[in-house]
Amino acid sequence: MKLPKKIIRILKILGPGFITGAADDDPSGIASYSQTGAQFGYGQLWMALFSFPFMTIVQEMCARIGMVTGEGLSGIIKKHYSKRILYVAVTLLLIANTINIGADLGAMASAAELILGIPYIVWLLGLTALILILEIFVSYKNYARFLKYLTFSLFAYILTAFIVKQDWTNVLHETFIPSFSLNKEYLMNIVAILGTTISPYMFFWQASEEVEEKQEHCKVILTGKCGDVEAITGGEVQDMRLDTAVGMLFSNLIMFFIIVTTASTLGSHGITQVETATQAAQALRPLAGNFAFLLFAVGIIGTGLLAVPILAGSAAYAVSEALSWQAGLDKKFVKALGFYGVIIVATIIGVTINFSSIKPFTMLYYTAIINGIVAPPLLVLVMLISNNKKIMGKYVNGGFSNIMGWMVTIIMAIASIAFLISLVYGG
Repeated sequence: MKLPKKIIRILKILGPGFITGAADDDPSGIASYSQTGAQFGYGQLWMALFSFPFMTIVQEMCARIGMVTGEGLSGIIKKHYSKRILYVAVTLLLIANTINIGADLGAMASAAELILGIPYIVWLLGLTALILILEIFVSYKNYARFLKYLTFSLFAYILTAFIVKQDWTNVLHETFIPSFSLNKEYLMNIVAILGTTISPYMFFWQASEEVEEKQEHCKVILTGKCGDVEAITGGEVQDMRLDTAVGMLFSNLIMFFIIVTTASTLGSHGITQVETATQAAQALRPLAGNFAFLLFAVGIIGTGLLAVPILAGSAAYAVSEALSWQAGLDKKFVKALGFYGVIIVATIIGVTINFSSIKPFTMLYYTAIINGIVAPPLLVLVMLISNNKKIMGKYVNGGFSNIMGWMVTIIMAIASIAFLISLVYGG
């Protein structure tokens, strides 16, 4: 069966935005969404619908910054705004990403052991080595194609939701007519979801990957030239926006179906605490059958292979640009030792976390909360950059982008402040 031309065109357009959106549903995200379904049932499904337009606007701004300036977000902030804020943000990003990397690798190894029975340590070291080899030694063009194909592993979570019996009337009600609570656990989970979905590492990654895309296709950007190719066009910006919108929609659909699945299985059977994504997969087996378990576990491995390189890569871009090092997946190892060094060190430290006594989910959950707290000041900088004509030229924000961008910045700030107050006064 031949696909329609419009579908083929969309598939060709999909790139950094689609990959970034899919990577948002990494094993740590799966664990957070599983915990949401287990603890609150369908009660926070509205977050998937609520966060979609905000994710799309924020990521579009970050992508546009990279596309127009030819520089990553870290480099632009360093050049035009507060270096102190940049260094604090990059440090927190590096810490959070390293923890995420470790927990994701651990979840992947555990899932592989559950499916195939080969010892955990073999999978942990083998998967780590595979990811590092691909990220360091494979060309950007082939590597981006590899990441795009990995996004299809996320369809496992859509299938799983339909294998399990659902109360679809209640699902629709909780999605479109949200309930709300001011207790500490409810607020903490909202901050965690916002920190997982509108996450600083996504800002840095997509901006930098738009630069990589321009370099790969040898296009002219405002800050430099690459041959005699024309400057970026409105059509290219529209393609980027479509790519980003599809990626964020896909990301939120996966979040939605993971919450639906775990609410109807774990939550409805009184399992309200989920510490790892693999625990959620194991708990599904007696409740939803072996096929649902297998799909959930395979999805963990696929999303981990997608997300770990992006977590390490976004940290490497941020650190390298902040310190004026050569950066880019298109560069040879010897030409960007600092950049690849950050990737290697962050990944190796992440692996060692799996040998500590600290529970991975505890670290991940609070890392998501830290991301939710760190995001508002970074969003302020993104808004300032994308409205600065000296930086963006004619590609500054429109009215709708400004309304939505400032709105999500305020919402995330209020949610973070409300959560911190609830910690002090209880609730």
